[in-house]
Amino acid sequence: MNLFSRLTNNHRNLIAAIHDAVMAFVSFLLAVYVRLGDEKLDYFYNLVTPGAAIFTLVCMVSFFYMRLYRGLWRYASMRDVEAITKAVSLSILIFAALMFLFNRLDGLPRSVLFINWMLLLIMLGAPRFAYRAIRDKTLRWSLSNAADDRKVPVLLLGASDAAEQFIRSVSRDNHSPYLVVGIVDGDPAQKNRSIHRVPIYGGTDILPTIVRKLKRKGKAAQKLILTEDDISGEEIQSLLLIADELGLPLARLPKLSELKQQGLDDKPKIRSIAVEDLLGRPQNVRGRDEMRNLVHGKRIIITGAGGTIGGELTRQVASYQPSELVLIEHSELGLYQIEREIRGTHPKLPLVTVLCDVRDIAHMEAVFAAHKPQLVFHAAAIKHVPIAEFNIEEAILTNVFGSKSVADCCLAHGVEAMVMISTDKAVNPTNVMGASKRLAESYCQALGALNNGKTKFVTVRFGNVLGSTGSVVPLFQEQLAKGGPITVTHPDMTRYFMTVREAVELVLQAAVLGVSMDRQECIFVLDMGKPVKIVDLARQMILLAGLRPDEDIKITFTGLRPGEKLFEELFHISENLAKTSHDSILLASPRFCDMEQLRTSFEALLHSASHRSAEEALSLLKQLVPEFAHAKNL
Repeated sequence: MNLFSRLTNNHRNLIAAIHDAVMAFVSFLLAVYVRLGDEKLDYFYNLVTPGAAIFTLVCMVSFFYMRLYRGLWRYASMRDVEAITKAVSLSILIFAALMFLFNRLDGLPRSVLFINWMLLLIMLGAPRFAYRAIRDKTLRWSLSNAADDRKVPVLLLGASDAAEQFIRSVSRDNHSPYLVVGIVDGDPAQKNRSIHRVPIYGGTDILPTIVRKLKRKGKAAQKLILTEDDISGEEIQSLLLIADELGLPLARLPKLSELKQQGLDDKPKIRSIAVEDLLGRPQNVRGRDEMRNLVHGKRIIITGAGGTIGGELTRQVASYQPSELVLIEHSELGLYQIEREIRGTHPKLPLVTVLCDVRDIAHMEAVFAAHKPQLVFHAAAIKHVPIAEFNIEEAILTNVFGSKSVADCCLAHGVEAMVMISTDKAVNPTNVMGASKRLAESYCQALGALNNGKTKFVTVRFGNVLGSTGSVVPLFQEQLAKGGPITVTHPDMTRYFMTVREAVELVLQAAVLGVSMDRQECIFVLDMGKPVKIVDLARQMILLAGLRPDEDIKITFTGLRPGEKLFEELFHISENLAKTSHDSILLASPRFCDMEQLRTSFEALLHSASHRSAEEALSLLKQLVPEFAHAKNL
């Protein structure tokens, strides 16, 4: 590729080349003027103009030959100073040789060359570092150290700010275990350029070719490192497969904010690709001011505060400084752990812990009367499907009558809003857990329709939380640690997943929407993205562990468990979904039940569950939830 096509292939290269040519021309004129002054300048006029033109042409060729346009101005460093110094020195030497051949430097003072060298260094370097300072809002730049043969060669995926920060960090630290040998980036504008002399190659579509090329150069990469945050789960999954074919582990940098917190003097901490990364879900954090307004300065109760969802609710609510936070939990260990954590992170927060079963209506009444909550988050539930199947009465007592107890207390004590955590398993349920949660939804909707504006009842329905207690991810991790096999119930099973942080953040945002609405009852459905095939998740977790599916770790299929279904649903066919002001939250039209009929049926259901009559309780549950198609015999 010739000089012109190389430069015009990238408009930024062309702009930089034009800038440098102008600087070369002006620097020559300035050097002559500084040496001769006004009096003798006219005498040498016929020599100065062609000399400046020749010098400019020499510089253009030299700068291109020295690859001065591969570096990015926004990442200017001492390595660029070194490159500029070499390029300018070469230009001066070539120009001096040409002029000597042309007229033996007759009439041109030798000191002009030295003055020109200094001026051009300043005129080329200063704009680059000024641009860098403006972009970074700092005057701190790093020196670079020579590579150490003992370092691990790594290939960065993405020419991002985090990549530049990482390269600077490892180049400053002689004891860093990493040596960056290249950067992979699919942006055509970045190709054939460099960051701190680290070359940028093409995209991940030619990653095997890049790896082979580096190996031929004696720079065989031993690790691939992702540098970008906003990469989709599908892209990570694809990269994981490519990395497996190349026999290279895939890792990722911390977020840029974490790198900056570490500082240049700290060793950068590479982290493994996590299961959460495979989802690739954007962590939408807008609406935090509204969430703060919802929580700040209010008295709040959270039930099930020791569980996965309840614990994260507690953490996020505590960060918004309520006037009092009351944690209700049935597990002594769970209550102890969350209390210790919150008191450590928020020592000044008025925190009350109550060891209480939400099914105990008298105890719940006493708690509500004593603390007069303004907002209640109800997360207490029996959520594990097989456990609920083998403990039908307990699931009904907790999920139905525990929720009823909380809802009745909210109404009786004038709570502004009750937010109930529900599940996708409540839609066309095939198990006791889902049916009992659907019945709890029905009761809250009916109560909201009758309460004449005293309390708003907000239900938030979503799928599986990644890594929650009893979920598939911890099970797979445990099986991996034991060397397998990993057990999957069915090859076609899919589930919706989101991280616990995202789920709770969306719960709070749904609460904001529910409180602001005119209606007293509403069901919000969280957008869970695409369903994940469980067997694919298992294979990806094996790859993340640096092992090969079906070779190092076997995957076995055990058959559906009691109450399980292949595909989960987020809304019923009769629940028309409507968009809200939040992209990830949908509003489902409620399916109302007659409250009197519910109360009458509840008496019989409570009697059968309390007296451990599982078959009778199950029969009544089917009557109260007509769409309940029990899959116990699967």
